[in-house]
Amino acid sequence: MEWPTLVPLPVLVPLVAAGLALALARHRRAQALTSLVALTVVLVTSVAMLVAVQDVGTLVVTVGGWPSDVGISLVADQLSTLMLSISSAVTLAVLGYSVAQGAADGDDGAPVAIFHPTYLVLAAGVSNAFLSGDLFNLYVGFEMLLAASFVLITLGGTSARIRAGSTYVVVSIASSLVFLAAIALVYAATGTSNLAQLPERLDALPDGVRLALQLALLVAFGIKAAVFPLSAWLPDSYPTAPAPVTAVFAGLLTKVGVYAIIRTQTLLFPGGRLDDVLLVVALATMLVGILGAVAQSDLKRLLSFTLVSHIGYMLLGIALSSRLGLAAAIFYVIHHITVQTTLFLVTGLVERRGGTTSMDRLGGVAKLSPLLGVLFFVPAMNLAGIPPLSGFLGKVGLLQAGVQDGGVLPLVLVGASVVTSLLTLYAVAKAWNRSFWSRPATVGRDHETEAHEDEVPGAGTVLSAVGAVGVRSGAAERARGAGAGAEQHGAREQAEPEGVVAGALTGEPVDPDGVHVDVRRLPAGMVVPTAGLVVLGLALTFLAGPLLAVADEAAAELLDRRPYVVSVLGGAAGERVSPGPVGPGPDGAGGQP
Repeated sequence: MEWPTLVPLPVLVPLVAAGLALALARHRRAQALTSLVALTVVLVTSVAMLVAVQDVGTLVVTVGGWPSDVGISLVADQLSTLMLSISSAVTLAVLGYSVAQGAADGDDGAPVAIFHPTYLVLAAGVSNAFLSGDLFNLYVGFEMLLAASFVLITLGGTSARIRAGSTYVVVSIASSLVFLAAIALVYAATGTSNLAQLPERLDALPDGVRLALQLALLVAFGIKAAVFPLSAWLPDSYPTAPAPVTAVFAGLLTKVGVYAIIRTQTLLFPGGRLDDVLLVVALATMLVGILGAVAQSDLKRLLSFTLVSHIGYMLLGIALSSRLGLAAAIFYVIHHITVQTTLFLVTGLVERRGGTTSMDRLGGVAKLSPLLGVLFFVPAMNLAGIPPLSGFLGKVGLLQAGVQDGGVLPLVLVGASVVTSLLTLYAVAKAWNRSFWSRPATVGRDHETEAHEDEVPGAGTVLSAVGAVGVRSGAAERARGAGAGAEQHGAREQAEPEGVVAGALTGEPVDPDGVHVDVRRLPAGMVVPTAGLVVLGLALTFLAGPLLAVADEAAAELLDRRPYVVSVLGGAAGERVSPGPVGPGPDGAGGQP
C-alpha cells in the first residue's frame, strides 16, 4: 500500500460527505449516518497515518502532481498526525452526541439540514490546517473552519447567540485579515509561501525583517489561540452556543492556533528571539484566565476562562524552545483537547438535566444523577492536574523544562504554573461543590425542604437543579390548590417547597421568576460519547509513556527542521537549512544531531 495516498483523505472525505449530507437534507437518519461514517473513516485514516509515520517517516502529497516548490503540499509528520488522530476522535464523539441530541429534541435548536454539512466542513478545515505544507493553504484551512463556525455558533437564532456570534465573527475576520497580510508580507520578502522553502529564505533576510514577519504571524495566530490580551472575545462567545458546538470549539479551534504557533516558531523562526515575549504572554494568559474562572458563577463561563488560562501552559512549552518543553507542550495540547471537550459535553448534560448552568441555581446534581457526577469529576480533576492523571504528567513535564532552563522568567513561570494549577483545582472544586453536591443558593432556609427531598427521592434535587425552591408564592399557591390565598405568610413560605415538588412530579418545574424550565432525561446516545471521552482522557494517563515518546520525537523533528524540508523538497534542500538546538528529551537523551 502507498501510504501517501492516505494523506488527502482527512480533507477530502468530510468535504464529499458534506455535499452528500446537503443532498440528503430531507432524510435525517441518512444524513446522520453519512456524517458518522465519514468521520469514522477520517479517524481510522488518521491513526493509520500516525502508525505509518513511525515506520516510514513523513508522508507528503503534492496536490495536482505539481513540483513541490510550486505546488501545494500536504505533509503528515509526527506532530500533524498526532493532532489529526486526537481531533478526529473528538469530532466523532461530539457528532455522536449531537446526533443523539437531535434525535431526542427533534432538531429544534439545530436544524439538521444545516448542522451536518457545516460540521463536516469544519472537520475538513481542521484537517487541512494540520496537514498544510503552505502558509496560504493553512489560511484556507482556517477560513474553512471559521466559515463553518460562523454558522454553528449562531444555530437556533436566539438573540444571545446572534450577539455573541457577531463578536466572534468580527474577531475572526480581524485575525484572518492580519494573517492574510502577514502571508502577503512573507511572500513579498521571500517569493514563496511554501513552509519547506521558507526556512532557507527567511534565514537570508535581515534580522529586522524576520522579526517583523514573526510578529505579524504571532499576532494572527495569537488571536485564534485566544492568548492574552487577545482572548477577551472567547468567554463571551463560546458559552451561548449549543453544547456540542461549544465543546468542539473549546477543544479544537484554539488548538489549531496553538498548532500554527508551534509549526511556525520552530520551522520558520528558530533561535528564540521572541521567547521572552512569549513567556510574559504565557504568564499573563495563565493568571488572567484562571482569576476570571475563579470569579464565575456559571459552569460554561468558568470552563471558558480555564480554557484561556491553560493556553498559557502550551505557550510556556513553546517559549522555552527546548526539546523537553516542546514535547511537554505537545502532550499537554493532546490532553487539553480531550479534557476540555469532555467537560463542555458534561456541562451540556448538566444543563439538559438541571435546566441551567448557573451554579447559584444548581445543586445536588450528583444525587439526582451519580453517573453525571462521575463524568464531571474525573475530567475536572484531570484538568486541575491531580496525580497521576495526564494533566499532572503534562504539567510536570513543563515544570521540569522550566527548571532545566534556569532563567529568571522560566522560573517565574514555573511558580505561576503551580499557582494556576492550584487555582484551577479551587475553581473546579467550587463548581463541583455548588453544582453537584450542595444545595443551591436560591434554596429556602426552611427545614421542610429537606423533608420533602427525602420523601420524593431525587425530586428535591431536580428542583435544586433548576433553582425552583425559591419559586414565587403565586406558583406555590397554584400548586397547593384552592384556598391558598387565605393562608398566612409563614404558612405560605412553608408551602413553597411542597408546591415545587408537585411541579417536579408533574414535569413542570419553574424557576424563581415563575418561568417553566425544560428538565429532560439524558438519552443514552448523549451519555455514551461523553463517557467515551472520559475514558479516552484516562487512557492518556495509562498510555502516557508511548505518547510522550511520540511527542518527544515530534519535538526533535520540529527543532531540527531538516527532516521536514528533506521530506518535501529532497536532500539537497535540507543541507542548506541549519538545524536548531534539539537538546535533551524527557529521558535525558537526545542532543544536537
